[in-house]
Amino acid sequence: MTQSIETLLARPATGRPLRLVGWARLRPGLLLAGVFVALLLLAALVPQWLAPFDPLDASARQAFRPPSHVHWLGTDENGRDVLSRLIHGVRASLFMGLAATALALAWGTLLGLTAGLGPRWLDGALMRGIDVLLSFPDLLLALVIITFFGQGTANLILAVGIAGVPRYARLVRAQTLTVRNAGYIESAVTLGQSQLAVVLRHILPNAFKPVLILATIGIGGAITAGAALSFLGFGAPPPAPEWGSMLAIGRSFLANAPWLVAWPALIITLTVVSISAIGRELLRRSEGKPL
Repeated sequence: MTQSIETLLARPATGRPLRLVGWARLRPGLLLAGVFVALLLLAALVPQWLAPFDPLDASARQAFRPPSHVHWLGTDENGRDVLSRLIHGVRASLFMGLAATALALAWGTLLGLTAGLGPRWLDGALMRGIDVLLSFPDLLLALVIITFFGQGTANLILAVGIAGVPRYARLVRAQTLTVRNAGYIESAVTLGQSQLAVVLRHILPNAFKPVLILATIGIGGAITAGAALSFLGFGAPPPAPEWGSMLAIGRSFLANAPWLVAWPALIITLTVVSISAIGRELLRRSEGKPL
């Protein structure tokens, strides 16, 4: 007898296709977030496959054209296609977010391990310094850093990355203090493993895993911070397609061309929400919560 899909979904799933159908039915928002992130990755790798025009191709006669069947998202003040510029801007924004998060995670892990495994005086000194840095908002701290190093993509990544170090350092330290007293660590020491081997094989992987999952959520925050700094004029100089700088330029023409602000703002919002949704799902699964 043929069974309905509702009946099958109500029973324990035994096949992978059926499990995927059930998961998509229960978590449609997460599915859409995954599809959107996949499109972002495709746009970052091969933007020419998706962009209908050259993002730097300017034409004064095409300036301020509203969305149409030719230019789906309209054109900017120089007649450049907005959709093409948004697509080509994906690579810079994602690279900035990933690189800044990787930098913050690397230095935060090093400081957190040092504080968690070092003597008490070193732990206290490092944590007091971390507390001072945490008293500043990330964006303000990044502004202070970038003021000394100057504008540009590399300096923007450095500023956003350094601003995120204190948060990861505290998380790694907390995980290290928990792991270092576990029974398997004492067993490894009893079996004669060196201190370096214990740290690399046992403490670091177990302390780093939950922090790495939380760093996935942090990528969205790094992208937002990078866009904010670009909006303030500290990012890549024009005419490079970058979401924050597109917002900054578009605000001057908000009255007669609102799409110049609406589309970059929407793409930034969707990117941050989608990455955060995936990161929170990874965190939920790491905690063993049911679907």
